Amino acid sequence: MHATQKPRNDDHLDVETFAHPEQQRRYIAAMNRIAAQRCSETPVRVYVSAAPKTVNDSNWERWLKRTTEDLPDGVELLHYRSAFGESPYDWDTLADQLDGLVVIGRPKRLGSRVHVLGPVARLELRSLVAKKPVLLFTHNLGLVPVVDCMSQVMSPADAPRLKLIAPKRWDRDSRTLQAAMNALRPVGNDGQEPRLGLEGQPDSTVTPRAFQPRGEQVHV
Repeated sequence: MHATQKPRNDDHLDVETFAHPEQQRRYIAAMNRIAAQRCSETPVRVYVSAAPKTVNDSNWERWLKRTTEDLPDGVELLHYRSAFGESPYDWDTLADQLDGLVVIGRPKRLGSRVHVLGPVARLELRSLVAKKPVLLFTHNLGLVPVVDCMSQVMSPADAPRLKLIAPKRWDRDSRTLQAAMNALRPVGNDGQEPRLGLEGQPDSTVTPRAFQPRGEQVHV
C-alpha cells in the first residue's frame, strides 16, 4: 500500500492551484454564467496566442491539433495567420469576437511548468482575462486556466513580459478547468444547454479580480 504524497511545507509551488478558494468559487460561477448565456448554434471562437518563433516551429500544427483535442468539440480555433492573414493586426476588433484565449509561452526548459509570454501575448491576455476563459498551454499538463497559475511581470519596463507558473500538482479534473470547458462548449443544434459546474447557478456578483492569476503583480 502506497502512502499519499503530501506537499512539502517549504515548497510554495507544490500546490494544486495558486488561486484562493474564494477566487476559484467566483471563477467557476462566472464560467457558469457564460455557459448559461450561450445561444444555440452560436459559434465559439478561441484564439491561440503564440510568438512568431512558435508559429514557425515544426511542431506548430501538432500543438494546434492537441489544443483542438483538449477543447470541447465544435470550438473554432483561430491564430494569427488564420485571423489576420495579410490584413493589419487589429486585436481590439478581433477580441470582441472571441469567446476564449489559449496562450502558448516559451517554456523555461523542456517539460517546465514555467512559461514566459512576450509583450504582445501579455497584452492579449490582459484584454480578455477579466471577461473570458483564458488558458495556458503546457506540454505535460495540458490546458491550465490562468486563474490557477502564479504570475509575475518581467522586464523590460517599456515592453513587459509575463511569467506564468502552472501548479506542481495540477489536476486535469479540477473544477476550474471543467468550468472553463463548459463555458467554451457550443450549444448543439438540438438546443441542449451546457452543463452547469459544481457551484450551481451563475453568480452575478463576480468581479474582474476573480479572473486574475495569483502573483505579486495582480495587474498583468
